[in-house]
Amino acid sequence: MICQRPSTKSCGLLWEFVGGKVEPGETGEEALVRECQEELGVVVEPDGIFTQVVHQYPDITVHLTLFNAHIVKGTPKKLEHEDIRWITPAEIPQYPFCPADKEILQLIWEHN
Repeated sequence: MICQRPSTKSCGLLWEFVGGKVEPGETGEEALVRECQEELGVVVEPDGIFTQVVHQYPDITVHLTLFNAHIVKGTPKKLEHEDIRWITPAEIPQYPFCPADKEILQLIWEHN
């Protein structure tokens, strides 16, 4: 599942994976669960790390951890994003993603 960023945020209208900043005292898994509830209205269960990436933007360095996870309660809703979509790895090239996600997308492509 991919999400389209709001037009008013940095990288507006580009596609990304759901998630966000890890708050103080929170694990990466806890942050994923919280962010999915806040951004999509669903409860997810993380199932291990898929990959980790560090990306340097001109003004910030981001550390991304992509988890394998599945929805255990709810149906995803557009609570913060412009759009959300379920796509296959073959459909990846059809969507403009945030630069930080490029390495993750390559790994997904290679694993399928």
